[in-house]
Amino acid sequence: MLRSLRFLLRKEFLQIRRDKVILRMLLVMPLVQLVVLGNAATFEVTRARLYVVDHDRTSATRAVVDRLSASGRFVPVATSASGAAADAALLDRDADMIIVLPAGFERDLVRDRRAPVQFILNAEDGSAAGVTQGYALEIVRRYAAERSGAAQPTVEVRRRGWYNPELDYRDYMVPGILVQLLTLIGTLMTALNIVREKEAGTLDQLNVTPVTRSAFIAAKLIPLWAIGLVELAAGLLIARFLFGVPMVGNPAVVFFAGGIYLVAALGIGLWISTVTETQQQAVFVTFSIMLVYLLMSGLFTPMRAMPEWVQWVARANPMLHFIHLMRGVMMKGAGLADVAPQLAVLATASVVVLTAAVRFHHKRTA
Repeated sequence: MLRSLRFLLRKEFLQIRRDKVILRMLLVMPLVQLVVLGNAATFEVTRARLYVVDHDRTSATRAVVDRLSASGRFVPVATSASGAAADAALLDRDADMIIVLPAGFERDLVRDRRAPVQFILNAEDGSAAGVTQGYALEIVRRYAAERSGAAQPTVEVRRRGWYNPELDYRDYMVPGILVQLLTLIGTLMTALNIVREKEAGTLDQLNVTPVTRSAFIAAKLIPLWAIGLVELAAGLLIARFLFGVPMVGNPAVVFFAGGIYLVAALGIGLWISTVTETQQQAVFVTFSIMLVYLLMSGLFTPMRAMPEWVQWVARANPMLHFIHLMRGVMMKGAGLADVAPQLAVLATASVVVLTAAVRFHHKRTA
């Protein structure tokens, strides 16, 4: 069996090397996607277009707008006293937020030490709207405190963020995106690689040779498993040197967990190859599964925001645990003992998924 496996592995590596399209999909596309998505997948709002409706037209209202503009997060695009014009700009997406400064704003601020201000936001994206409102509210509050001469609070609150003190969203997102791309490549390439043999008729030819099905499956999975680890290494280098994501912990823990996780991803790809007959079907099934994986992985939405019964289902998702492990090792410096629960789940998922996929493959090809 070992001799047959050696020849099959040589054949698989030669086939991958000769297929330029597959080689680019395996080595180039995931890294390009990581670079692009690492910059795009963020909930941080760095620039919001501001429409000013100023009914007071005093130095105080101008100062408020100047403060918002000086922060670098707000860009005034228009100013008028017409609420209808501002609403039209928001409707046409020419503005992201409207600030309404009422008549008597400066008088109320000086006399009563408080003055009303209205924010109207485009809340199609609720997360972005909430972040934008928080920035604007803090800036206006600081200005109002300075201008009105309000007494300083008796309790000073100092905030400090552990593990990500700069609150850089890329430190949080890039490890998760890397896991997503690793999953997609491992699952999709495995499914396509085996289904392509089925479409070409070589799978039937192999079934009548002395080559065992176990050797055939191992020869298909081992090269992709090794390429997956290479992708992981390249992705970690991009995360560290391009995005500045820290690597506080031991990278060996990440590679050890990645090797286990890839077994589960490849096992799912093997199962997909047994229930599909064409590469088009394999792509469709893979992306259907990946959609569920992503939505229940905590990558874009926190798991604690899900209903309780959905959280229990999500805990069976190996992507969820690998993302937690990656963030823990890279940002917190977690060691093997700290990530042991995640490793246990990944190992269990890998054994169960691969065993079930191999048995199902044997049953379908018998």
